[in-house]
Formats: sequence, structure tokens, C-alpha cells
Amino acid sequence: MKYRLYIDEVGNSDLGASSNPNHRYLSLTGIVLELGYVQEVVFPAVESLKSKYFNSHPDDPVILHRKEIINKRIPFESLRDPIVEQSFNQELLELIRNMEYTVFTTVIDKLEHQQRYQIWRFDPYHYCLTVLVERFVMWLRANSAMGDVMAESRGGKPDLRLKESFLRVYEKGSDFLEAAAFSNYLTSRQLKVKPKSNNIAGLQLADILAYPSYRATLARHNNEKLPDNFGGLIAEILEESKYSRSPRGQIQGWGQKWLP
Repeated sequence: MKYRLYIDEVGNSDLGASSNPNHRYLSLTGIVLELGYVQEVVFPAVESLKSKYFNSHPDDPVILHRKEIINKRIPFESLRDPIVEQSFNQELLELIRNMEYTVFTTVIDKLEHQQRYQIWRFDPYHYCLTVLVERFVMWLRANSAMGDVMAESRGGKPDLRLKESFLRVYEKGSDFLEAAAFSNYLTSRQLKVKPKSNNIAGLQLADILAYPSYRATLARHNNEKLPDNFGGLIAEILEESKYSRSPRGQIQGWGQKWLP
């Protein structure tokens, strides 16, 4: 069985903006899905939901995007009707709850990172990506499986940076895994980079889950309750059954990783 890690990010890697509370954190979330399951279950379920509520058509597919859904922008204007919105939210939560996938989220406090490492400083994005892929490889090894990694395209130089960062992890390994582990369980040394406009269900699911997972990781790090909103309901589902966890059921350090 082959698995794919679909990655979405929240925030940016600019250390210069780390003192701004709105730009202090960078988070990467990866969603692990088996590729046959994507074809047979995930893609049809996502397309059915979009067709029902947003008149999505194969020739002109609607692409799920969390910010646009929340703001009820076109093509999500049907959600301006409270009854339609409630029904959609319920079906989306059921889809998130019932689908089979595993979640990893890394969050880096860029301000703390900048203050702690005055001389040598690991690039925040590369740091998060290394930890995320490292956990995916450990998960593959534990499940005797193979896989690859896909991220959303940002275009031009950002895409090149993503690919170079991934290749560096693949070739040099990490603090906890030698390079051979990455080559043994990853089927490609190249990061797949695709735009959401390609209608890739895994990337759309990652987009929906990334921000709630980031907020959940931040809340748990601060010993706080989950947010009392729709994102908090998503986070509850992730904590119930979706985050990767230790043999003893621990999420922190496994499905959620705080950096530095």
C-alpha cells in the first residue's frame, strides 16, 4: 500500500516579522492518506459534497478553500443561508470524522527560535518540514509501508525552495533519522508540488484541517481548552482519532510537535 502526505501551511517563515503576534508562528500540517482510498472514497466524497452545496461540475470544479468558505465568498455564497450553512457544517464534520487518515502538525514559535539561536539559526520552514517528514517516515516504518509527499504550489521561487528543502531532508536525514531511513520508505526524492486548482482532494482536506490543527496545537501548548467554534469541533475530532500518537496514546511529540 502506498501513502501520501499532503501538506498545508499556516503563517510564514519570515523571522523578521516574528515579534508581531499575528506572524509569530509557522505551522505545517500533513494529512496521510492511502492512495487507493483517495481514489475510491475520499475524492468521490469530497466531490459529492461540493456538488450538493456549490454546484461543482467536473468541467469546472469548485475547490474547497477554508478562508473563502468562512467568508462565504463566491462560489460559497450558498452558505449565507444559515440553514444551508448548518447542514453543510454537519456534513463536513461527518466527512472529517468518518474518513480514514492520520494527521501530523508542527508549530514553530519563530520569536523563541530567534531568541534562542543567536548565531546559528535553522530556517523555520525547513525546520518544520524536516520534523513533519521525519514523523511521516517513522509512521511508514511502523506500518511497513511506502509513501511520498505533496504540497500546495505557491509558484516560482517558493516552489523551488520547497523542493530544495525536501531534497535536503531526503539526502541528509534528520537529528533522529539517518538519510537511509528516508530513502528506504519514501518512493521519491522529489517533493510533488501541485496547485489546488488541480482539484486534489488531499490538498483540499489539508487546507480545511491545517488552521484548526494549528490552533489546537497552540492551545494545548499553552494548557488551554480548544477554541469554542467550528474549528474547535474539527480539533476535537482530530484529537479523538486522527492525530498520530505513541503506543501509549500520547499526541504531543507525535501527532503534534512544538518547536523549538
